[in-house]
Amino acid sequence: MTDLDELYQSVIIEHDRHPRNFRTLEGPHRSAEGYNPLCGDRVKVMVSVEDGVITDLSFQGMGCAISKASASLMTETLKGRSVAEAERLFEGFRETLTDGRTDGQTDCPLPPKLQVFRGVTKYPMRVKCATLAWHAMKEALNNSER
Repeated sequence: MTDLDELYQSVIIEHDRHPRNFRTLEGPHRSAEGYNPLCGDRVKVMVSVEDGVITDLSFQGMGCAISKASASLMTETLKGRSVAEAERLFEGFRETLTDGRTDGQTDCPLPPKLQVFRGVTKYPMRVKCATLAWHAMKEALNNSER
């Protein structure tokens, strides 16, 4: 097992067991839901945005360890970033997992803690699990403010 594989497994397990920001966000400005019919994963992402900056975000739902860990790391990574940065990171994350860019060389390089998800590319059926919360977050950002 490579160092990346070991790191991948330990990060997934840690964030599955102790997900960050797994809660209902009170009065979010935007929200969206995602569903993966292949495995039954469901997620709702809630986002608060002020002056173009994500001030808070959270998620609720049920799913596999990869889905929950990805949502947890996403919320940690995006809190405090601008909407534009979040959209670039979404593209970088999606590109890394769907285009097979295991070298990490994308138009938007991922922060180190997200690079562990490069291991998902070995399991194509799990890519949808890892990207589910990210797609919901992108949809939430595109929704009109309440």
